[in-house]
Amino acid sequence: MHIITKRLSHEAKKLVNRESLLTLALIAEDRTRSRHRFTTLEGEEINLQLQRGTVLREGDILADENDRAIAYVMAKPEPVITVTAHHPLDFLRAAYHLGNRHIALEITETYLRLSPDPVLEDMVIQMGLTIAKENQPFQPESGAYHHHHDH
Repeated sequence: MHIITKRLSHEAKKLVNRESLLTLALIAEDRTRSRHRFTTLEGEEINLQLQRGTVLREGDILADENDRAIAYVMAKPEPVITVTAHHPLDFLRAAYHLGNRHIALEITETYLRLSPDPVLEDMVIQMGLTIAKENQPFQPESGAYHHHHDH
């Protein structure tokens, strides 16, 4: 079992050969767990012992206490609702109303993505937007008061 205690800095990531790493594929909720055991795609067990509150992102490189790179974080596809709009104002209104619900929300220039929720799906459809039920990587915003720091 590998014990992971840190996420490598952006500079340190550049020095790592990704092909030599294990792949830790996690859904969005699991990427918020700083202390948990997971199994990599290669079948090896990883025990996360990260600083509490750490939120992992696609592309993060995880290391042990000796700064030895062990695993690459991959956003694992999961059931999501992808919202698109024909008009920019409709898109902005949907982002505003979904954000007011304090849900996990991925925001891009062309779509919004959220976990399946029939009430919210109906709301955006009523607003004139289009939804697609998909199985995609989900990478929600970390929030205005939670900044992504490299350690």
